[in-house]
Amino acid sequence: MYLKLPIIPSAGPDAPCKHLTFLLCCMTYFVYSRLIVHRFKVQLMPPFNLTSLTPATFILAGIPGMEKSHIWISIPFCSMYLAALLGNGALLFIVSTERSLHQPMYLLLSMLAVTDLMLSTTTVPKMLALFWFSAGEISFGACLTQVFFLHFASSAESMILMAMAFDRFVAICYPLRYAAVLTQSAIAKTGLVILLRSFCIIFPCVFLLKRLPFCGHNVIPHTYCEHMGIARLACADISVNIVYGLAMPVAAAVLDVVLIAVSYVLILQALFRLPSRTARCKAFNTCVSHVCVIFLFYIPVFFTVLTHRFGQEIPHHVHILLANLYMLFPPLLNPIVYGVRMRQIKEKFMKVFLCSSVHFLQE
Repeated sequence: MYLKLPIIPSAGPDAPCKHLTFLLCCMTYFVYSRLIVHRFKVQLMPPFNLTSLTPATFILAGIPGMEKSHIWISIPFCSMYLAALLGNGALLFIVSTERSLHQPMYLLLSMLAVTDLMLSTTTVPKMLALFWFSAGEISFGACLTQVFFLHFASSAESMILMAMAFDRFVAICYPLRYAAVLTQSAIAKTGLVILLRSFCIIFPCVFLLKRLPFCGHNVIPHTYCEHMGIARLACADISVNIVYGLAMPVAAAVLDVVLIAVSYVLILQALFRLPSRTARCKAFNTCVSHVCVIFLFYIPVFFTVLTHRFGQEIPHHVHILLANLYMLFPPLLNPIVYGVRMRQIKEKFMKVFLCSSVHFLQE
């Protein structure tokens, strides 16, 4: 275990060789002593566990600086969530029960309602539990699941809006080919493409989060789990998370917005060429409904992303309030916009629910 230190050589005719030998022996002694010490240190140290750097749970802090107002904030949030559930649920019920609405436009509208329900239900129940019962604890797996479904629903909704723009483009610019192009089979394939694209964009975000060490940091200053909020807790380089988390979803959303804009430019050109004023007004009203939904979705998205990335001077609680409103406004307003602006939806809604009410009262 111990090495004997070499003795310093005496002077003599062969002193240079002896001194060189002495230096080599000293170097050997130093190297072997370091190796022995390192060996015993390794044997004494416990095995390093990478999983110990991943917290079992995260703590959602809510809205920092507004903890005393959580109860009051929860009242409008809960009201908007219940209204979104009622509106989107009614829309799905009407489209599924009325065979006359089994058309591409209404099937896409049903997909939009499903993603709206997914978007709000992924975050709002846990948010309300945090506000009402201070139940901010969430497991690591549940947090990653929330991240996946939150961003998955946002990506899917963006592509559904693009598909709806294409539907309006074909209906107005090529009305005679509409039934041949947009069949139920084509809508089913479109839905599959939406699922695959959203999965391929969002799943790497979950993988990138799962590989990060957190070194005991587990308090998320937010009301729900989102990609960059978790990544900033890591005690490692998160450059890949920042680049991918910003570049891929934004690039996909920008591509969708560009295609939607091109579709509506062509639609406007076709509208001005229609000979009948009645036909122009009917087509224009349908397009206005869709454009309103597009603005309701994309304006909060881009505003939230840009303020999150560049708005360092904006207070943190403002960021969180805007992010929460983004989860609630589109699901709340989409059924209202389509119910008010689209005559078929409004008529079927009145028929189904008023007739049901009259039948219930007669009994």
